[in-house]
Amino acid sequence: MTQHTDVVVVGGGQAGLAAGYHLRRQGLDVVILDAEAAPGGSWQHMWDSLHLFSPAEHSSLPGWLMPAQPGETYPDAGHVVDYLTDYEKRYDLPVLYGTRVDAVRRDGGRLLVEADTGTWRARAVISATGTWSRPFLPAVPDREVFTGRQLHTVNYRSPADFTGQHVLVVGGGNSGAQIAADLVLDGRVDVTWVTQRPPRYLPDDIDGRALFEVATARRRALDAGRSDTGGVASLGDIVAVPPVRQARDAGLLQATPMFIRLERDGVVWADGTRAEADAVVWCTGFRPALSHLAPLGLRGTRGHIPTAGTRAVDEPRLHLLGYGDWTGPASATLIGVGRPARDAAREIADVLASR
Repeated sequence: MTQHTDVVVVGGGQAGLAAGYHLRRQGLDVVILDAEAAPGGSWQHMWDSLHLFSPAEHSSLPGWLMPAQPGETYPDAGHVVDYLTDYEKRYDLPVLYGTRVDAVRRDGGRLLVEADTGTWRARAVISATGTWSRPFLPAVPDREVFTGRQLHTVNYRSPADFTGQHVLVVGGGNSGAQIAADLVLDGRVDVTWVTQRPPRYLPDDIDGRALFEVATARRRALDAGRSDTGGVASLGDIVAVPPVRQARDAGLLQATPMFIRLERDGVVWADGTRAEADAVVWCTGFRPALSHLAPLGLRGTRGHIPTAGTRAVDEPRLHLLGYGDWTGPASATLIGVGRPARDAAREIADVLASR
């Protein structure tokens, strides 16, 4: 049986909840479909030591400030899961968990959303599936011959899983630096941190609050036709959160250039140097999870769908939210997703009213 609604939101993480909040305020009928079994989005799968870059009050979704976590300046991932769970209940958001969306198709004047639990016919769709379900692994030669353990950021949990082992952590961004720091500070793991280029740390006093302001200023400059400020990337690649600063200042966080290939029990560098390894943690980023939108034929360069704000240029009934700056400044963050979610909800409401 096909169900009918004004808007289907695909994804019930932070972006989906922010969209639901603003759509409800516009008086629209909405359903939020999420493949996870429980609330919390990708935050419920983060590694044990992960903390936010910003204090709780600067890490909030629209309408309700995140409560502080007792004893913590920067809340941990578990606290974020609790906040998202309570946020959903607070605003009575209609999230259907355990519902994987397989396809979004055009169906006359509507969009047909096909899921493994049913089908919805909607006047508009917001895709808010993020990137966590699409980890990226680089095409490093002979990766398949390595007999040790290989895992991505999404699979890492704690140093206890690697006690007494030699682990290579690959990646010069935040996750690479934080996981390398987590391992070296534990003291029971032999760690080699591998990066494509020398690490670029942001100034130690910068946290998520400043990053949001920088990202917003860049978007405003671009929208006004001014030159690109470079945004957050102009400042560096790594936020120096306390564990990263501790490991770096103690001389424990030394980066090694990227190796050229793997072999059965280790890796090889360009100068012929070899190193044995028991495991490789690939902190090599993600790609947007957009396979459910493939029937619409909208993909452009770099796997992105061209957008005007959050609206898909070639399908105005579709909005994309929370994938990064291309769908709103800092929209992949808790504090940053609120504004583009509001704008998307207003635009959808205006269009539907005009029809």
